[in-house]
Amino acid sequence: MRLDTLGKIFSYRTVLLLILCLVGINIVATSDAARGKRRVVKDNRVYLIHSDELKFDMFGPNPGAQIVKGNVHFSHQGAQLWCDSAYFYQESNSVKAFGHVRYQQGKNMRLRAERAAYDGQAQLLEARKNVVLNHGKQVLYTDSLDYDRLYDYAYFFDGGRLVDGKDNLSSDWGEYSTKTHDATFYYNVRMRNGNRLIETDTLHYNTENKIAHITGPSKIHQNGSIINTEDGFFNTVTDRAELYGRSTIVDANRTITGDSLYYNRNTGLAQGYGNVIYVDSKNKNTLTCERMNYNEKTGFGWATGKAVAKDYSQKDTLYVHADSMKIYTYNINTDSLYRVVHCFDHVKAYRIDAQAICDSMVITTKDSCMTMYRDPIVWNGDRQILGEVIKVYMSDSTIRDAHVIGQALSVELMYDKKHYNQISSKVMDAYFENGNIRRTVASGNVKSIYYPVDDQDSSLIGLNYLESDTIKMYMDENRKLERIWVPKPKGTTYPMTQIPAGKEKLLEFAWFEDLRPTDPIDILEWRGKGDGQGLKEIKRHDAPLQRLPKKEMETVVKEEE
Repeated sequence: MRLDTLGKIFSYRTVLLLILCLVGINIVATSDAARGKRRVVKDNRVYLIHSDELKFDMFGPNPGAQIVKGNVHFSHQGAQLWCDSAYFYQESNSVKAFGHVRYQQGKNMRLRAERAAYDGQAQLLEARKNVVLNHGKQVLYTDSLDYDRLYDYAYFFDGGRLVDGKDNLSSDWGEYSTKTHDATFYYNVRMRNGNRLIETDTLHYNTENKIAHITGPSKIHQNGSIINTEDGFFNTVTDRAELYGRSTIVDANRTITGDSLYYNRNTGLAQGYGNVIYVDSKNKNTLTCERMNYNEKTGFGWATGKAVAKDYSQKDTLYVHADSMKIYTYNINTDSLYRVVHCFDHVKAYRIDAQAICDSMVITTKDSCMTMYRDPIVWNGDRQILGEVIKVYMSDSTIRDAHVIGQALSVELMYDKKHYNQISSKVMDAYFENGNIRRTVASGNVKSIYYPVDDQDSSLIGLNYLESDTIKMYMDENRKLERIWVPKPKGTTYPMTQIPAGKEKLLEFAWFEDLRPTDPIDILEWRGKGDGQGLKEIKRHDAPLQRLPKKEMETVVKEEE
């Protein structure tokens, strides 16, 4: 063989050898890389750890089952199962356990039952009869429970009870998440927490934040109170409740209804929003508004938004409206308790026998007094009374007496609807019996215009004008004038045909029939006095000097020096 030919062959072999070496190195590198990236396959098999006895049932009633007895112990992906005996289906990776079944997963979850079936493939545990599931401090009792390990969910469907500290819940069907600590109960749900009992068809409860959410028609019993709601939240730790969906709270003789109600038992604060209705059946009064707050511990509350108070303790119902109302309670939880109610801005009151308007009003139960401020006007029949301040004293919800302070004016429309009996003074007092005015006393710069009536034909005799320091008028049961007492009067009488122009009315005369509330609905419509119709501005006396004039002070200082 020629030398050059041998050289070529050697060259080819060398190249081939190098190629094979490179390929081998690449294969080895690829194999090593593949081994480094290989995913560890999770072991899904159920393992039999221990049993005192073991036999295989090939053709019996449980073909393919390994029958194990005595201190049986299984393990599956960190979960442990113990029982007295079991059928172990190794092919299907499942177990049927009997007698003193115990299941444990992690440190916080334990389960006991009389029998159970465990599917390792689906990771589903079916426990039956006298089942007890412990998860942390929570304990669930039932007779039928399925536990899904994939989703950390336990289901019971043959009646169950969850105990979480002071909270005790029961229902026909429910579910519990060991991951989120959320529990849901359905059908005949009952939840007890101390003195509180909740009855509903659906309840959601979280064992960590202790908040219960009820939906659907529900009833809550608590310390003699009954709450009806269809959507409510309760914090069993803070005793705070939030009620939605037109809820009602019935407490003894009192009822409150609203679109949204909030109550904090620890602070005593109750709040209502949206068409709130408060009813006191014992004292026969109600309050309606859009928003209301009341603290049962301090006795302070307020209401606003079309606030209307109704008192139906008497024959006729009294309606009072104001933009806002506030209530203050003094000496609460004592025998000396009394309340003060402030009604302010656009106050209007209506009752068949009496009506009133003012800017603000204060009612106190201590002396049963109702005080009206800033342009108050009161109507009773055909009589109108106004002044700077009007005080009305009540007795069992009927007027006992009334006092008009400052720029007092009483006007009575005569039966002919043309003439007016009038009295003006600094102060005016009216006294009532059975709701009817029987006596009036006017004092301080008294001026009066009175039209005597002929007893024969009830015609007007004339105009009687009087001036005095005091005038007392006495009326019968039908509010007809019986007699007048006037000390040292000054005045004159004009026949009806000889009344001078402009003398038929006092300078202070004012008639505000158009401002008078006409019915309970009309109290929501405000019609105030027009420009120039208000009372005169009376300047108050300057306060007395609290220090000496500057010159006198300098003199005193020099003398002391």
